[in-house]
Amino acid sequence: MIDLRSDTVTKPCEQMRSIMAAAEVGDDVYGEDPATNKLERFAADLLGKPAALYVSSGTQSNLIALLTHCQRGDEYIVGQQAHTYRFEGGGAAVLGGIQPQPLPFQRDGSLDLEEVRQNIKPDDFHFANTRLLALENTQSGKVLAEQYIDDARRLCDDTGLSLHLDGARFFNAAIASHTEPDVLARPFDSVSICLSKGLGAPVGSILLGSEKFIQDARRWRKMLGGGMRQVGIVASAAMFALQHNRDRLIEDHTHAQLVATALREKFDGPVEQHTNMLHLTFDSETYSRLSRHLRSQDVRVERPRWVFHKDVTAAHVDHIVNAIRSFS
Repeated sequence: MIDLRSDTVTKPCEQMRSIMAAAEVGDDVYGEDPATNKLERFAADLLGKPAALYVSSGTQSNLIALLTHCQRGDEYIVGQQAHTYRFEGGGAAVLGGIQPQPLPFQRDGSLDLEEVRQNIKPDDFHFANTRLLALENTQSGKVLAEQYIDDARRLCDDTGLSLHLDGARFFNAAIASHTEPDVLARPFDSVSICLSKGLGAPVGSILLGSEKFIQDARRWRKMLGGGMRQVGIVASAAMFALQHNRDRLIEDHTHAQLVATALREKFDGPVEQHTNMLHLTFDSETYSRLSRHLRSQDVRVERPRWVFHKDVTAAHVDHIVNAIRSFS
């Protein structure tokens, strides 16, 4: 079955599995796991940040970032459809007493910075203290413009906010924008990167920031039950993913584009392609029929967002294109 539901479905390759089996391990809570220490140093150097922290998931990484930036009764500004706000169980509010101020995304995946400015609360005890602006890159596959990120940084500098990036697909954005990772990460006070999507690691995310930020984040990780022991088995897989699977993300973007072309030719329209994602705006009846047809051809889709990843090969793409052409 060719699975286009998400890039979270990727599986470790044989080389990654062999590296996991041979990993040197220690107790990471004591800071003694060699593979984890190596991973954190490598990630910090790659993104040009002083320090990094390996955590169990992107949800935990974003939550730790919010807890580190904000106190109880503080507020963060975030997109209405942002993963940090909509798809992470309300953790910041439930566990941190942090109030979200959601705003609508623009068509390009950005937040209107003037609207952000207008929603920063005044210094008045009637209001929560606005502390943080949280952005996504990519946002539903859309890459934020470099000028926009610089403008967001200036806004935060002007208003005293910190700037966090949910970079679950950070390297898709870097590859698509031809930007070095350290340049893309530079404007942000903290960055969260998922390793178990297109990069293909089985588990884990990295949170990056200043030495003090990561020191505080490490305490929050422990409090949230995220202190892991002989975690080098999966940290070694994450290291392999960062070293070997970044540049190949362009293949996923190309595959998405090829399938988008086939859909447009077949249906004359309603498809948007952004990096490794397709967004289909078919009527529900047509999409239901297409989904059933593809399932009969061993192609698994659910919602009208198709995601391409390392386990979807060029041969798979040819098969998907032929399946689309045979739909009636």
